[in-house]
Amino acid sequence: MTEPLFDKLSRRERQIIDVLYRLGEAGAGEIAAHLPDRPAYNTVRVTLGVIERKGFVRHRRDGQRYVYVPIIPLERAKRSAISHVLRTFFRNSPTAAIMALLDHAPGALSEGDLAEIGRLVQRAKKKEGAP
Repeated sequence: MTEPLFDKLSRRERQIIDVLYRLGEAGAGEIAAHLPDRPAYNTVRVTLGVIERKGFVRHRRDGQRYVYVPIIPLERAKRSAISHVLRTFFRNSPTAAIMALLDHAPGALSEGDLAEIGRLVQRAKKKEGAP
């Protein structure tokens, strides 16, 4: 399992990181506009400074504003998030998580999606059987 990267962050800090991953990069005002309960600009700006000191984001100047980007590569962040979800909601069972995803949106998967899932299952079977 991947180490829980984001366990050191508060709920609001995680929400800010989530927005940054969705947008790619953003200033405090843009981030505030995407957060629930729409916090004040200064609150977001101060929280971004905390997150930066913790090593999760960095900033660059763009004129008068700071633009923030996540530092943790997206693939590593995805693995950490999946590990957290598996531990928290599925008792570390990938099968239970996959079944929940398939049940979540019945009929939403295209034939191409199902074929890709089949290929991934076959690849996983080969890895399991490999010496």
